[in-house]
Amino acid sequence: MPDAIEVNGLCKTYPKRNAPPVKAVDHVSLSVKPGQVFAFLGPNGAGKTTTIKMMCGLITPEAGVVHLNGIAVGRDKYHAMQQIGVVLEGTRNVYWRLTAWENLMYFGRLKGCSGKRLTQRAEQFLRELELWDRRNDLVNEFSRGMQQKVSIACALIHDPSIVLLDEPTLGLDVTASRTVKGWVMRLAREQGKTVVLTTHQLDMAQELCDRVAIMSNGRLVANQPVSELLGVFHEEYYQIRVKGHLFGYHPAWLNGLSATDDETETVFSGPVSGQGALHALLDNLHEMGSCRCWRRAAWNPTWKKCLCA
Repeated sequence: MPDAIEVNGLCKTYPKRNAPPVKAVDHVSLSVKPGQVFAFLGPNGAGKTTTIKMMCGLITPEAGVVHLNGIAVGRDKYHAMQQIGVVLEGTRNVYWRLTAWENLMYFGRLKGCSGKRLTQRAEQFLRELELWDRRNDLVNEFSRGMQQKVSIACALIHDPSIVLLDEPTLGLDVTASRTVKGWVMRLAREQGKTVVLTTHQLDMAQELCDRVAIMSNGRLVANQPVSELLGVFHEEYYQIRVKGHLFGYHPAWLNGLSATDDETETVFSGPVSGQGALHALLDNLHEMGSCRCWRRAAWNPTWKKCLCA
């Protein structure tokens, strides 16, 4: 199937007074398949939000192109925007001086949804989000979590095929965060929508996403399926204490572990890749401890290697 989102060579630089310009996004290229949940991870200032804003046409890139369902954002912005629903970080995604119902009516008509279909979708969202009884209250009277719920409903009111969520659970309590996560899962798994989100929460990306891109200083440093990425970063660290000293000898089977001599013992520390490697390491240590050459080395530091083999 064609890509739902295709980004090629995206760049954006911001000038700074009395300082060198900042390269917020530096030649970012990626693609997202239809129905995938895709996450941008990275620290503040990594370029995640700037990339999202260029995807939805709020920021014009100085280089590169974005296609949404095959439509170039730079050439046909109106039709490209019909493909997406967007919730940006912060609380200004909806009009605070309008009610929840009025916001849904306004944004629905703005995106080409009207009539009975619009009112039915608005009622469905407000009931699902437990806001139906407060549909006629002004949004500025809502809590942060309730405002975020209205923002997401407004982003989805026209039934877009692509949803961009910038820190969707930021500032939400546990219950509201769980509601948003459940929505993301249903959007992708049940409705086949493509979801792109930014987050600082690795557990959220692991729980929801099919694929993760890690950004740092405006560049992509990783772009892999979640299962592969977890395999790369998953390491277990151990500290093993044994009696005796190595006297400077460092066998190859230690495989990157550091060895530090204490008064009466040696401390091995570092990552071990899996239980099999750990058991092999312990077997080697046990064998070395039972070797008569190493027992001699306890009183004769000139013995640098085992002569039993």
